Amino acid sequence: MSNFLFNEFQGVSAKEWKQKIQVDLKGADYNETLLWKTNEGITVKPFYHKDEMVYLPFKRNKREFSICQSIFVSEEKIANFLAKDALKRGASSIRFEANEPFDIEKLLESIVIPDQGALHFKLNFLSETFYDDLIKRLQKQTTFLNIDLIGNLIKSGNWFFDMKKDHAILESVLNKSSTNNNILSVDAALYQNAGANVVQQVAYALAHANEYLNHFNGSQVLENIEFQFAVSSNYFFEISKLRAFRSLWKILMDDYNLKTKASLYVLPSFRNKTIYDYNVNLLRTTTESMSAILGGADTISNLAYDSVYHKKNEFGERIARNQLIILQEESYFKEAANAADGSYYIETLTQQIAEKALHLFKDIEKSGGFLKQLFEGTIQRKIDENAHKEQEQFDSKEEVLLGTNKFPNPKDKLKGDIELYPFVKNKPRKTVIIPIIPKRLAEKVEQDRLDQEDV
Repeated sequence: MSNFLFNEFQGVSAKEWKQKIQVDLKGADYNETLLWKTNEGITVKPFYHKDEMVYLPFKRNKREFSICQSIFVSEEKIANFLAKDALKRGASSIRFEANEPFDIEKLLESIVIPDQGALHFKLNFLSETFYDDLIKRLQKQTTFLNIDLIGNLIKSGNWFFDMKKDHAILESVLNKSSTNNNILSVDAALYQNAGANVVQQVAYALAHANEYLNHFNGSQVLENIEFQFAVSSNYFFEISKLRAFRSLWKILMDDYNLKTKASLYVLPSFRNKTIYDYNVNLLRTTTESMSAILGGADTISNLAYDSVYHKKNEFGERIARNQLIILQEESYFKEAANAADGSYYIETLTQQIAEKALHLFKDIEKSGGFLKQLFEGTIQRKIDENAHKEQEQFDSKEEVLLGTNKFPNPKDKLKGDIELYPFVKNKPRKTVIIPIIPKRLAEKVEQDRLDQEDV
């Protein structure tokens, strides 16, 4: 489009905008009145201008995002039926989660994944023979096996077996994999769901992955690593978080002289979901999915609005999947996935998050690396500090969850409708590190309300 209509208008600099704002404030202090600081230490301004723009390298996946249906494997035939049904209804990828080995042929019978999609696995066990069988069966299918030894250590507090044996199995699986089998993953969603801020999430994801890079001495054995991120309802910050990570990953790969790709598997946050006024979760997951798309997610798996307290059900899963289909097809997000590019605000946030995350990443590496800080408890302590801060903000209603700590519906009763225990379970056990435990902000309020339902 020609700019001739605007040629007669004189441009306004950032300095001139600020001067005008100061005049309109009529003596009030600009910094105290209009600037505010986030938990990450990022100062948010009332306006952003091209004069202050800093662009970071950001390479987006050219393909449209894939809609992924997550399915837990308890019985192979049922999981197979659910997968084929989801693919018929708009999903383009499937993610199978399991706690124990299963019959691979029975599970995958007649399942055809579209070209733009992939098969993802989240196996909560480590079996060399089982992974060997998966690889043999899936030589020609794009798959993400998602072995994350450190992620299991963080979540459970223990290795699968021990550090040496776990890495030996990983190396064996990597040596047997084909070009279609992506083996390694980094579960960065755990950090967000436990209360880490966006800077910490980016830095910890990089440091987490760097432990694997160091283990393999920076070799090109890793062609692709799938990073799992959770996004909250802090819309612009979440867009910028994913963009900042991609920018820093490129910098890290250039430093190693590697071409290892980062695939982003993104899902909505668990931390801000509620059991009361649960329909608000639909609004939260919609905006969070939008952040994921605009942030450059490769694959998005949505959460059902009732997933906190209901067992998986056809209605909830269908609604969650349809939210993504509507965004992709009716809202044309598949055509405008790069809509955030060039936004003064988003580009500035991306640069600030990346700068702070890089600084934190370097501090971790100077201190001996991510694993060392995990065993010392440093990472856990830092996440707990931010989680405590967020909890205080929620309790004081500075952080608002509608229907829970603001405008609650006193007639909303749930006690007889809860199928899953929605709160943190305390299971004391012997661990080699302090595990990082996800926790929702609303848990204490909800427990109190449930107790009051009996009164």
